[in-house]
Amino acid sequence: MTSPTESPARRLATEKEAAAFLNVSPRTLQAWRVRGGGPEYVKLGNAAVRYDPAALDRFVVENTRANTAA
Repeated sequence: MTSPTESPARRLATEKEAAAFLNVSPRTLQAWRVRGGGPEYVKLGNAAVRYDPAALDRFVVENTRANTAA
């Protein structure tokens, strides 16, 4: 049980799950991490990369366009 000051535990998405959610390949996520411009991610240890579902949702909202002028 968490205290009122602690955030509830949330499940982080794997790279494969995040790629499927965004309909891109895991290699695209890897390239975005190197170059920047992709969704925020969490680095666990030396190798494990995870994505917070809220960050993936934000990434989609922030990259939604109504036309090509934006």
